[in-house]
Amino acid sequence: MKIAVVGTGYVGLVAGACFAESGNDVVCVDKDEAKIRMLKAGKMPIFEPGLEELVRRNRLEKRLTFTSTLSKAVRDSSMIFIAVGTPQGEDGSADLQHVLQVARDIAKAMNEYKVIVDKSTVPVGTSAKVREVIRRETTHPFSVVSNPEFLKQGAAIEDFMKPDRVVVGVEDPRAATMMLELYAPFTRTGAPIMVMDCASAELTKYAANAMLATRISFMNEVANLCELVGADVDHVRKAMGSDKRIGSSFLFPGVGYGGSCFPKDVQAMVHFASDKAYDFRILKAVEAVNATQKTRLFAKMKAHFGTLKGKTVAVWGLAFKPKTDDMREAPAVPLIEALLSAGASVQAYDPEAAKVARGIFGRRVTLAATNFDAIKGVDALAIVTEWNEFRHPDFARMKALMRTPVIFDGRNLFTPEQMKQSGFTYYSIGRR
Repeated sequence: MKIAVVGTGYVGLVAGACFAESGNDVVCVDKDEAKIRMLKAGKMPIFEPGLEELVRRNRLEKRLTFTSTLSKAVRDSSMIFIAVGTPQGEDGSADLQHVLQVARDIAKAMNEYKVIVDKSTVPVGTSAKVREVIRRETTHPFSVVSNPEFLKQGAAIEDFMKPDRVVVGVEDPRAATMMLELYAPFTRTGAPIMVMDCASAELTKYAANAMLATRISFMNEVANLCELVGADVDHVRKAMGSDKRIGSSFLFPGVGYGGSCFPKDVQAMVHFASDKAYDFRILKAVEAVNATQKTRLFAKMKAHFGTLKGKTVAVWGLAFKPKTDDMREAPAVPLIEALLSAGASVQAYDPEAAKVARGIFGRRVTLAATNFDAIKGVDALAIVTEWNEFRHPDFARMKALMRTPVIFDGRNLFTPEQMKQSGFTYYSIGRR
């Protein structure tokens, strides 16, 4: 098939590269000409394992191209995916202005029947709005499809190429047939392509992310209770997870969720439920718990030191999760801001997010070249992101480098017994 993907952000670039990898001719469109030049030069605007190699290979084989000219891309393609941002408004709602503007521009460029696919995360009813915008601008026939993405940052290529399921919201059989053909190579191992109405497809994306966020906040509440009653959250979560009705995924306690999806999608779901006069009380609690959980490490530090003024604290991990440089809503940000406000100095390290962190903190934070450089002469270490290279460090070396051997482990990477034997004062989440 000939496919256009409008938007070369995280979703659009991954989708375009993966569609090209399965043999389609794909053109990725972005109005940001600097980004297009970067992509044409083989440079990635985001960090995602495996993406650079995938883009390079499909560009060499001329299945993947980049352009800032939308009209030609639309005319030359049978399917056009809208993968532009839906930034969050102050009230938590999703801002659809970019989606609807792209729909309008697509309509003006149409020359024959097209399938227009919403790939952006959008509230229920967006496909109807897109359909109405296009209908006002063209007399050519078209179909609008909702095809939400379910990609985990750090594993996006694997998720796209081997999905758990593909959700397709569609109203007409012709578009449904084209979507089934497009996704057939990705579902050969039996993953279902679930065809449904557009409203159900749009809601599925939000409901899935909201459920995962709920599990995280619930487990963080359990961890906080464990600390109060002397229980060990590791024992509790393992016993819970062994129940087949519950399962073990997303039961790890920590310092809260972040990123571009969970916070935004939870708030958007609360907002569009409110528009229908429905009070989504559970998700309001999920959001409140997550905001509080991001303060847990700082509270533990205050309790330990009394005052943080004049202290130097190392932070391992800045991205909201491993294998990405994304710091949107990352728990490290409010922790570092709280430390700085309390008069502490911060030395931080992250394998990928240093450039992004510099844009957030400027020169207020020292960004170290290695994790061991970050702990030189510090009074404490806070672990915020569970990068693999933090899991088995040289504890003797760490103790020699730190001024005082105190660790605040926001991801429970180590065991209390291990830390005691190594001579550290150790605080974790939900454990004695």
